[in-house]
Order: sequence, then C-alpha cells, then structure tokens
Amino acid sequence: MGQPLSAAGVSDLRRNAGGSAADGARFQRARFAGLQRAVRRLAAEATDMVLPPRCACCRCDLPGHANPSPGGGALCTCCAVELGHAAAIGAPAGGGDGCLVLGPYAGLLRESVLRCKRASGADLAAALAALLAERHREVIGALAIDLVVPVPMHWLRRVVRGSSAAVELARGVGRATGLPVGEILVRRRATVMQNRLPPAARRGNLVGAVTVRGGVAGRRVLVVDDVMTTGATIEACQDALHAAGAAGVFAAVIARAESTDG
Repeated sequence: MGQPLSAAGVSDLRRNAGGSAADGARFQRARFAGLQRAVRRLAAEATDMVLPPRCACCRCDLPGHANPSPGGGALCTCCAVELGHAAAIGAPAGGGDGCLVLGPYAGLLRESVLRCKRASGADLAAALAALLAERHREVIGALAIDLVVPVPMHWLRRVVRGSSAAVELARGVGRATGLPVGEILVRRRATVMQNRLPPAARRGNLVGAVTVRGGVAGRRVLVVDDVMTTGATIEACQDALHAAGAAGVFAAVIARAESTDG
C-alpha cells in the first residue's frame, strides 16, 4: 500500500490535472477552428462550381486567371485592362488639386461609377477601390493616413437608395490598404443633390451641412467619394474635419468630371 500524498503532492496533482484539461480544451478549439476553415473552403469551392464567379464589371464568367481585388470584387482581364487604361490617362497623382483620382468620368469608368450607386454595386465598388488604392499606393503610404472616411449621405437618401457608393468605396480602400475605416462624417440635412445645381451654387448648398461625430484630433484622414466635379462636397468634408482637429485631410475619388458634365 502506497504512502499517503502530502499536501504538496495533492497540490501538484491538481495543477497537472488543470493543465491537462486546459491543454485539451485548447486542442479541441484549434481542431474545431480547423474544421470550420475546411468547411468554409469546401463550401466556397462548391459554390464556384454551381455558380461560377463573375466579373464585377461586365458579369461574364471568370476563368482561373481573373483579377480579384482584396475586397472580394473581381474583374475579367478585358475590364481590368480597359479600366487600367482609364487610370493611365486620367488625372495625375494629386489630381492637380490634392485629390487622388483613378481616371476621368467617361466611358467604362463612368458606367462603373453609376453602377456602384446601386445596392447591387458593392463588388464593383470593391474592385474600383482596389484599382484606386493600387495606383496611388506609394502616395497613400507617404501621406501616413490614419483613417479612411466616406463622404456622408443623408440617412433618408441612403434608406431610399439602399446603399452608399462612398461607403462601399471607402471600405474597399480600407481593405486594399489595411487602413481602418470610420463613418464619422454626418450629413446634417438632406441638401439638394449637387449635380442638380449649377457649379457656382454648390458650395453654398453645403454650408453647415456636414459635421463630425468622432474623435479625429491629431489624425490624418483620407476622404473617399465616387466622383468629384467642382470639389465642393470634398471641401465641406475637409472643413468639418479640420474644424474637429484633424492633423491632415486628403481626398481620393474614382473619377474626376468636368464641371459641365452635370
């Protein structure tokens, strides 16, 4: 018959048992996480077999050499080349006025921007945002951005439309660059849509319409929108952010339109 355990021995057994139980629990959690990843991978592969992925722009079925964006949208080779050509001939880095621009508001890029305004345009917005971020990756890095912020849409207009292109684009830029995204700008009133006003009246339309609901003091902010014409909307956002203490405010848009485009 063995010797009775001392108090210290009992304590050691309890510690060992506890450690074994904890190790077992960690193993089970890791095993379960591995099974979850495997199931998600198989589900994605099965979905691709039944519903092949499509180009976010032209909606053709995508081959294996498609051009995926970090945000999930993907482009076929033809659309990637055409949109890339638009970027190549678009406004230079800085846009001539401190705004990063993907390309001119024309052709396929114009059609794509208009589709991003629909509730079904999230994938296309992700693809365009990835192109924008890739084109200006070095500049965005040099600006030392802390936060990506979408141009705000009034809540009532957003309910009616069902989506916000600026929000989807800002999220896409955030995913492509690894930067945080925050909807900290608020449209205080439902102003007349800018494209329904003559260029000279657009700045007055936004006076006092945009405010900030979050801490931006000392932060460097990148404001994202789909199209810039006169720059009045971007300026209203910049003014609000500067007034809230932002250390620097910069802008990025998918397309630059002429002030006569409407």
